[in-house]
Amino acid sequence: MIEIFAYAIGVMYTPGPVNLLGLNSGINGHFRASTGFYIGVGCAMLVLFLLFGWFGSSFVAGDGLVVVSVLGCGYILYLAGRILRASVEVEDTGPSARPLRFRDGLVMQLLNPKGIVATLPIATIQFPGVGIHGAGLVLWSGVLSLLAIGAPGSYSLAGSLVGRRIRNPSFFRWFNRIMACLLIYVAVAIGYEYIYLPLQHH
Repeated sequence: MIEIFAYAIGVMYTPGPVNLLGLNSGINGHFRASTGFYIGVGCAMLVLFLLFGWFGSSFVAGDGLVVVSVLGCGYILYLAGRILRASVEVEDTGPSARPLRFRDGLVMQLLNPKGIVATLPIATIQFPGVGIHGAGLVLWSGVLSLLAIGAPGSYSLAGSLVGRRIRNPSFFRWFNRIMACLLIYVAVAIGYEYIYLPLQHH
């Protein structure tokens, strides 16, 4: 079980599109308001764990991962564009950019190929390797999904602690631009690794 947790933490808590969005939300003063986003991420991970645990890798067999990657890249670019267009008005309550919602977290993580790559080996190799099936699969999928909620949540908390000390609107405008550019880079990197390279091997 230690190996499963070590792998899950290593994959979930490293920088990625979901955690970058959490950081951006915290910096913009929406740590609490974006709670639904973190829960959405956890629910998406629960769905992925259960799907792969029950149906195995056949769910993303063939070009399935390529299709998910195309949709995921499109959604990441959409969110990057939304961050670029967000208004910034620093008041006593913080910047005015809209907080992330449950749907954002759920859709983003379901279409995030890194989320699929993270859950697939756990559900299809590590769980069966330690005899986790049936009710145990549901239980441990739930535990790891709770762990997944903490990933964007912790990034958002860190961003919130930094954001509270800054009242200059230009900082938030530049930070949002940097975050949007990072998300665009992530979308391009995902597109290259999970779309371009697999299509080249056909």
